[in-house]
Amino acid sequence: MARVVVVGGGISGLSLAWYLHSLRPNWELIILEADERCGGKAFTVEEEGFIVERGVNGFLDNKPGTLELAKDLGLPLYVSNDAARRRFVVKGHGLVELPSSPISFLRSPLLSPLGKLRLLMEPFISSSHGQEDESLADFARRRLGEEALRWLIDPMATGIYAGDPERLSLRGCFPRIHELEQEYGSLIRAMIALQRRARKEGKTGPGAGPGGTLTSFTRGMGEMISALAGHFRACIKTSSPVEEVRPSTNGWEVATSGGETIECSHVVLAAPAHDCAGMLRNTLQEVSRLAREVDYPPVVVVALGVKKGPGVPPMDGFGFLAPAAAGRQILGVLWDSSVFPNRAPEGYHLVRVLLGGARNREVFRLKDDELLNLVRRELKELMGLEQVPDYVSIYRWARAIPQYNCGHLERQARIEAELARHPGLFIRCNWVGGVSFNDCIANSKPV
Repeated sequence: MARVVVVGGGISGLSLAWYLHSLRPNWELIILEADERCGGKAFTVEEEGFIVERGVNGFLDNKPGTLELAKDLGLPLYVSNDAARRRFVVKGHGLVELPSSPISFLRSPLLSPLGKLRLLMEPFISSSHGQEDESLADFARRRLGEEALRWLIDPMATGIYAGDPERLSLRGCFPRIHELEQEYGSLIRAMIALQRRARKEGKTGPGAGPGGTLTSFTRGMGEMISALAGHFRACIKTSSPVEEVRPSTNGWEVATSGGETIECSHVVLAAPAHDCAGMLRNTLQEVSRLAREVDYPPVVVVALGVKKGPGVPPMDGFGFLAPAAAGRQILGVLWDSSVFPNRAPEGYHLVRVLLGGARNREVFRLKDDELLNLVRRELKELMGLEQVPDYVSIYRWARAIPQYNCGHLERQARIEAELARHPGLFIRCNWVGGVSFNDCIANSKPV
């Protein structure tokens, strides 16, 4: 009988264990988690009546894998409020709503008349047929213009990756956009063609965004983690960091920092790249070296509970993002209790502020009182929010989101080629195959 050790109890490792157990119920499963809790970046806490996400806020319902897994686990979905469709960008000393239609785009002050004209010239720009790993910024300048990069594309990179579009890879981060340019020669022509096709099929055509509705669970994203971890309670060992993974006569050995050595036939590394690099430093030195190259900038999450009342803005929307051109100290703000109304007690707003990322790593070193003062200053200037919060929670991710910078896809291909030479060893985590919650579940499902 096969024995599989899954190293990492985040959503990648737990969902992989679920699928593997469904296909091979007789195989023995062992899940090793370095932390005292499972879940990784899916981390929900409930304090003083607030439901606070320290990591991922939800998932889009445009991919079947997560929806099917939730159904299998018996988890009811909690769909975001319609207000979540309203998103804003910091420009100057205030917020500008992101346009959601061609008419609202033409009326929006987000781009100047020349910036709008340059973007509308996109269908007449020659497409790139090269295979070079183009940065998101270079792609946006080439097809959409400098203003569109600054106020439309940069916020997207900030919101998803906390990254720098000058370094992020287009094909690595947004492969569908690359495919649409190659197929249609223009993003605008592609959108028109796809909308026509959708109308013929009686569907709603794609918009400018990623599509789908932001979805979570009643008590937050931690519900899915709790359900999966509960199912595998007998298989999970928390507080069990892995020191080394090495070949053995019967397959593989997994050595933990606690001195335990586990013999197994298969190993799945569902852990961050830097952790995988340490585990493989003596076994697959090239994979270890390549894994160490993956950048994880820090992110700080500051959650505030603010009592509703005079002088407190309504926060009718998803929140806002601060592109580099805005010159702010924060990455963005999520109005969580507007998106998911049960996240705050009656009469309160729950606001989450994100700081750090690839372009502002130093903020991670600030003390809690310095962070809180910075956040309150930014919220006062941008939203007019002056009220002292009744609830404050600060959480720091020293290594937050893996950056799919230029060269990442080549690195990933080289790692896969090395792993192919070592049967029984696999890597499934958000630093390969996509960073989103949906991606992690999809990549963990056997094909």
